[in-house]
Amino acid sequence: MTYVPIGHDATVYAPPAETPEPELYHPKTFIGKYIWSQDAKVIAIQYSITAIGVGLVALVLSWLMRLQLGFPNTFSFIDPSAYLQMVSMHGMIMVIYLLTALFLGGFGNYLIPLMVGARDMVFPYLNMLSYWIYLFAVLLLLASFFVPGGPTGAGWTMYPPQAILTGAPGAGWGIILMLVSLAFFIVGFTMGGLNYVVTVLQARTRGMTLMRMPLTVWAIFTATILALLAFPALFVSAIMMTLDLTLGTSFFMPGIVSQGKQLGYGGGSPVLFQHLFWFFGHPEVYIVALPAFGIVSDILSVNARKNIFGYRMMVWAIVGIGALSFVVWAHHMYVSGMNPYFGFFFATTTLIIAIPTALKVYNWVLTLWQGNIRLNVPMLFAIGFIFTFIHGGLTGIFLGNVAVDLALSDTMFVVAHFHMVMAIAPVLVVMGAIYHWYPKMTGRMLDDTLGKIHFWVTFLGSYAIYLPMHYLGFLGVPRRYYAMGDTYFVPDSAQSLNASITIAALVVGVFQLLFLYNLVWSYFKGKPSGDNPWEATTLEWQTADTPPKHGNFGPELPVVYRWAYDYSVPGAAKDFIPQNEPPDLSAAGAGVPRT
Repeated sequence: MTYVPIGHDATVYAPPAETPEPELYHPKTFIGKYIWSQDAKVIAIQYSITAIGVGLVALVLSWLMRLQLGFPNTFSFIDPSAYLQMVSMHGMIMVIYLLTALFLGGFGNYLIPLMVGARDMVFPYLNMLSYWIYLFAVLLLLASFFVPGGPTGAGWTMYPPQAILTGAPGAGWGIILMLVSLAFFIVGFTMGGLNYVVTVLQARTRGMTLMRMPLTVWAIFTATILALLAFPALFVSAIMMTLDLTLGTSFFMPGIVSQGKQLGYGGGSPVLFQHLFWFFGHPEVYIVALPAFGIVSDILSVNARKNIFGYRMMVWAIVGIGALSFVVWAHHMYVSGMNPYFGFFFATTTLIIAIPTALKVYNWVLTLWQGNIRLNVPMLFAIGFIFTFIHGGLTGIFLGNVAVDLALSDTMFVVAHFHMVMAIAPVLVVMGAIYHWYPKMTGRMLDDTLGKIHFWVTFLGSYAIYLPMHYLGFLGVPRRYYAMGDTYFVPDSAQSLNASITIAALVVGVFQLLFLYNLVWSYFKGKPSGDNPWEATTLEWQTADTPPKHGNFGPELPVVYRWAYDYSVPGAAKDFIPQNEPPDLSAAGAGVPRT
């Protein structure tokens, strides 16, 4: 008995093209190719460099915050106002201007056209505009460091009324620049987001059905839809708060007496802002997390040499998480005094959203089960993400419970949970994704030894920072405090723990410079990668050139005959079959045993 190999959905039929290929704009000058570029790959690298650059600013701010917490009152330039401004700018930069921009603007732009077999984004000019508006938003935000009063110190959540009252640091130009910057960021993202959605729906190559798309594309596509629906809530709240500050309206400002004087506000609702902010804020968690889920799924499958376990279940889990993310926002507001029945509803939906998330974790583990695992650097980061995300998710169950959250809400426990889920986990994926796709972007491999050192220091160092922080939260150490003082319920040992956390944070931060060195050194002197160093099946590894030229695929677009996960197909000559390789149906009864 012999077996003629065929993938689970492989077919020789591909539907004819419905529309002719679009005309691409081919620039002739350096400025046209690399500055005002309409090539999605160049725009992706522009997004990534800008996001990483502003992220380094936020990293330095976190070092300064940790120096104050670990060694209080040692550094004279860190006063209470400066500390609050660092907290605010660090949080906003990392969540919005780094992670959102990097996952959607960076990986979204680079991977979507290549993975679905398109020449470029559907609206290249709009894509170019989206980046430059993003850059303008970043510059506006950074300008707040140089205006009178400095940047806002109201926290990254910008809660009114304190955000715009004169007692808060940066209550004038600082908060205005942040709000206007956010508005521009959302305008720029909307241009890019519409591009991603239309490209996925309308520009897929022949044979690339929705259920043959890699999970990375599904995840970025779903996250983009979430962002298009959630960002308007932040946009209108930013405009309304700007009007409260500049024109004296009272959208969010109740009647207030400040320093013995009745201010001109009245009738506004600060809690309304919280609802608007968190209606955006919790989908934002999944705007970052879903692309990470998709990227991890693809890295695991490639390096386990197995098809992803439960592909359709993974797709529907992504869609389900996206839908449910809009009905859990108020679990961030348990301490706002909401009706207990609402608390019960949002606690329940918080537990329900854990179900599709847990399905993804099970499927990742089952993908690894009995796989031919290659423990290269991208795989290490992917497995590190699974550990970290599980840990962060488990602490989220604590905070999803109303009674427990009331005690822990304003403690360092929340800082630890938030960073495990929303900082360390996605950053591990960002690192793994860069190690994975850097060969396609540059034609060179990153240094493997430096990569493994970078992984182990980052992974273990992150746990040295955030595991003790959970314990500090249980002790009742509050977050956002500049200094503890003589707090009777916090033992002296908590300060020693804070100092050790600071040292760990500084070490982990410095080792990110090793990663940047690896990026630059390998670009010039790295080992040539070839076209498909990981032996992957997806279309971005099947391009005619590495790095891909403008237009991606040479004179003819690829035709897709199978899904993205044909690894270790029984009887196949190789342990991977690219999506654009047609099945061998020359023998009768192909795909079934025959004698």
